[in-house]
Formats: sequence, structure tokens, C-alpha cells
Amino acid sequence: MSAAEKILTSWKKKTFKPLYWFQGEEDYEIDMLVQYAEHHILTEEEAAFNLNILYGKDAEWNDVINTCRSHPMFGSRQLIILKEAQLMKDIEKLEPYFQQPLNSTILIVAYKGKSLDKRKTFTKVVVKTAEVVETAKIKNDGQVLAWIEDYAHRKGFDMKPKAVALLFEHIGNDLSRISNEIDKLTLNIRDKKQVDESDIEKYIGISKEYNVFELQGAISTRNLTKALSIIRYFESNPKAGPIQLVIPTLYAFFSKVYVAHNLSDTSVNGLKAAFGNYYTAGDVKTAMAKYNFAETEKVILLLSQYNLKAVGIGNPGVSDGSLMKEMASKIILG
Repeated sequence: MSAAEKILTSWKKKTFKPLYWFQGEEDYEIDMLVQYAEHHILTEEEAAFNLNILYGKDAEWNDVINTCRSHPMFGSRQLIILKEAQLMKDIEKLEPYFQQPLNSTILIVAYKGKSLDKRKTFTKVVVKTAEVVETAKIKNDGQVLAWIEDYAHRKGFDMKPKAVALLFEHIGNDLSRISNEIDKLTLNIRDKKQVDESDIEKYIGISKEYNVFELQGAISTRNLTKALSIIRYFESNPKAGPIQLVIPTLYAFFSKVYVAHNLSDTSVNGLKAAFGNYYTAGDVKTAMAKYNFAETEKVILLLSQYNLKAVGIGNPGVSDGSLMKEMASKIILG
């Protein structure tokens, strides 16, 4: 059980501490805890008098302390949530309150996108006096795919592997966005117990035939006709496959192919052990048969060159669609 889950469990049991500090790169757990606190720690009647939402961009440190040191009205506790605390000036001046918090106040600080400097005295005080949750982005593709499957399961349905992969390829490792899209699915599929790529297309708006995932598949199998067809779709529907998404996705994939060529065990099971996901391993294995080590190196170099062109370096005004067509042709034809 993660630190966030432990706190959520304690809150559901009506066990609270005076100080909570949530920080880190991954917003999902922070948002989950803050949302639950805002709507469930106090009853509706208590919240009318004893819930204060403050924002770091606008809040002054002395106002935060004064609010925290006030006493609840018509209840035993008050809840103060400091959102976007990373934007607050002089946040370290909250230290006196962290040294001596009021037991009738629950202060929750959401410090998103980064963490406090561990070398500073204020950080040491926070760690010593508050319940701290430190979040981090999931870097491993297999872990993100497993997270998607688990989140869908908690919502009451299963997702087929290709549907999971399609969602991941479109969104990446942004758990907040992924959870929002799965919540959208939950509202639409009703009693359906298994979701496939058709549901992703219908309710989330990601084409099951024309997406970055399918383009990756076409290029990895050297299917130029299909690749160009998908890119033409992207030209007509720019949000479906912007070049800023396409190139990093292809680069990440062919980097795995590059690594795979250097592994001693290149069976699908060996690749699964290396990359943490059977589905990715199968795609990598397929690409290895089409691109040898030298060709894979060349693909990675081409992707780097076109990444520069995509941001205007060495590009005399060529459209994104034309760049992608040219790039795909050079990769596939060698």
C-alpha cells in the first residue's frame, strides 16, 4: 500500500493529523487526496463554516498562518487546503506554524510538480512534523500499462491489451489524464465488462486505425502504404497525431529495438523481461526482424534529425505532414 493509500484509508476511518504535505512530479495521487479531503473530511454542514481553500499564487504566508491558527466554528475541526503551493512566495515562512500546529486544524499542502530542497531547514521541519507523500512519474512502460489495467479493473471492467496500449500511446505516463479518460469510459460503457479498441475510438476519440500506435506498427513492419495513409489522416486531423507526439513515440520504440539487438536473449520472453511488457516485447521482436542493428541505428539518427526539423531547425517552412511523410519514407525504404 502506497503512502497516499495509507493516508486515504486513515481518513476514511476518520483519523486525521494536523499537517499533510503532498509533493512531487506526478499529480495523480496529490489530486486524488486533495479531492477526497475537500469533499469528504468535513460534512457538508461543517464545510460551510470550516473549509478554507487557499491558492499559492495569491496567498500570503502570514494569512495562511493566521487562518490555520483560528478556531473552528460550530465543529471540532477546520480544514485548510493550500493548493498550488509551489507558486507561493516565502513558503518557508510557514515554518513557525509547522513547529507548533493547532490540533483543531487540518492543513493540507499540495506542492505539485516538484519537491522541496532537502538541504533546507524548512524541508527538515516539514518531514519531521507532517505526513509527507512524495510522488514520482512512472518511467517504465510496463508499469504504466499495468496501472491502466488496474485502474480500469477498480472501475469495474477489464481492458483488452490493444485498448490499453492505444490509450498509453496516445497519452503517455500522465496518470491524471489517463484516469480522466477511463472515468469518461466508465460513464459511457455502463454495464459492459470488457473494453476494446472500438470503445476507445467511440468514447475517447482515438481512432483505432489512425493513431500513433498504428503508425509505429506500420513503420516497424516497413508498410509504407499504411504509414502514408495514417499520416494523411493526421494531416486532416492534426490533434490525432501531431509531429511533437509522433517523433518521441517512434524514438522511444526504436530505442528499445536498438537495446534489444544487444541482448543475449532476444526471445519474446527475454524481451518481456527487459521491457516489462509482453505486448511491447512482441512489437519489438517484429521490428527486429525488419531492421537489423545498423538499420536501427540509422532510424534513430533520422528521428533525431527530423525532431530538429520539427522545431524549425534546418526546415525551410515544410509542413508537419510533409515532414512525417518524408521521414517515414526514408525510414521504411532505407
